[in-house]
Amino acid sequence: MHKKIEELRKLKLLFVEDEKDLIEIISDTLKKLEANFLTAHNGKEALALVEQNDDIDAVITDINMPVLNGIEMIKVLKDIRPSLPVIIMSAHTESEYRQKADEYGVKDYLLKPFDFIKFIDLITSMKLGKNGDK
Repeated sequence: MHKKIEELRKLKLLFVEDEKDLIEIISDTLKKLEANFLTAHNGKEALALVEQNDDIDAVITDINMPVLNGIEMIKVLKDIRPSLPVIIMSAHTESEYRQKADEYGVKDYLLKPFDFIKFIDLITSMKLGKNGDK
């Protein structure tokens, strides 16, 4: 696990989540792991951060959010940075969400409640490089 945490520290991640408690738990855990990350509370904030930070390696997003939901955000994101990997983190398992996620090239789907061990395994197995090019 230590090697995977070291790999995680080399990445810059963007978490998009509107639930304050969950984003606080994610932030606290990632800070303890000395990970490099940003957070946004909706899709609009996330798109602004992606445009301001060309070194983001992956986006991890919820689906149901105010202002701009995760699916809508992914659609716009793929126009801005087509190679940027996206992982959906949601309690929603409806086939319509999965279908849209696949259509927009989503890398994977993590179910809530959020499991950090599964997340670290997934993100480090993706072999992400700067800007999702690896």
